[in-house]
Amino acid sequence: MGKPGQLRLFAEEIRMASLREFEERGFGHVGGAMSVVEVLSVLYGGVMRIDPNNPDWPDRDRLVVSKGHAGPAVYAALALSGYFPKEELQTLNKPGTRLPSHCDRLKTVGVDMTTGSLGQGMSTACGLALGQKLDARGARTYLIIGDGECDEGQIWEGALFAPHYKLDNLIAFCDNNGQQLDGYVGNVMELGDIAEKFSAFGWYTQTVDGHDTDAVWQAAQAAQNNAGKPSMIILKTRKGRGCTFAEGKEFNHHIAFSQVEMDEAIAVAEAALAEARAAVPV
Repeated sequence: MGKPGQLRLFAEEIRMASLREFEERGFGHVGGAMSVVEVLSVLYGGVMRIDPNNPDWPDRDRLVVSKGHAGPAVYAALALSGYFPKEELQTLNKPGTRLPSHCDRLKTVGVDMTTGSLGQGMSTACGLALGQKLDARGARTYLIIGDGECDEGQIWEGALFAPHYKLDNLIAFCDNNGQQLDGYVGNVMELGDIAEKFSAFGWYTQTVDGHDTDAVWQAAQAAQNNAGKPSMIILKTRKGRGCTFAEGKEFNHHIAFSQVEMDEAIAVAEAALAEARAAVPV
């Protein structure tokens, strides 16, 4: 995106737009959407090879958001990138909308894969990456999974598959926020060191602060320069990040809220947005 600080600014714009989407409904998958805002800002802010004016471009990079309930944040990133009018964000999960609760490639311009049944995004991303390799298009597939999603055996089948086929055009991010639908990941199913596990399976692994856009950008660049192995970037995040009524709460996967609570969250988000805007050089 050019100027220092622009990725952080883009992240705050995505966060604000996502909150406005949720405000329309009074409920939603707030926690898991807020924790992936920064990685989406990095991906749509220059890492992915895409063209919003030609969303079906055959040589584009693909993004699979396996934790499909983060759809509202994805839609915010797409609208702000120019895939469709920002006003459409206010139709989130309403009758006749093109923006359903979970990502659906048949409904939303710019969405590459329908997701929501956790674990399956790993398989479809592996298939996309293998197809890109066979077609020799030079494109990459990016994947976002959740740490709670790593309870699924399908994740580990993909973890075996990708190194075997040397899918170095597959760059995955794990949203390691320590929570899932039923509570804390450590209580539901202890995962141990996720980076060590993927490394043992043959992946090139990195661990970064998932809310530091510069750190995520640098990790993505290193992953692009890696050859011979798929990449896994562990993002240390907080579920509900930047949303005052969700961040720090145990059961914040899908929640309802009052207008008073949303007004407070938006005020805090507006202050963060203003700070990020002021930090971008003129």
